[in-house]
Amino acid sequence: MQIWVDADACPKVIKEILFRAATREHVHITLVANQYIKHPQSKYLHAMQVPAGFDVADNKIVELANAGDIVVTADIPLAAEVVAKGAHAIDPRGELYSKETIGQRLSERNFMHDLRSSGVQTAGAAVLDQRDRQAFANQLDRLLARLSRL
Repeated sequence: MQIWVDADACPKVIKEILFRAATREHVHITLVANQYIKHPQSKYLHAMQVPAGFDVADNKIVELANAGDIVVTADIPLAAEVVAKGAHAIDPRGELYSKETIGQRLSERNFMHDLRSSGVQTAGAAVLDQRDRQAFANQLDRLLARLSRL
């Protein structure tokens, strides 16, 4: 099992939770981004810098992720692609995407995109708060525990 992180937009506090989990659970994590991502020295932590460009990091994650891997992303289309491959996708706020839920989330995302494209002002995402960080940490722990039993 490998954890892939869509690291360009991943909040620092979420990366710190992941760094601790890598050491504690002995799981390899790769941060994929189009810029250098600073991370602690560890045999479990790796950074992969991809060229700049639209969806380059997302496409690399889709290419490399395997069934059973975990992908951390807030990008709904990326989550949909990796879930279709049999990987697990988790949002930095702790939402675990599944084959049963990803279609609805993708529809909602596309609807909001269409609204914004037509000029409707929509609120952005709320600031990541302590409850979100705790939800992410709890969901990650549950997922790692479940996958380690397989």
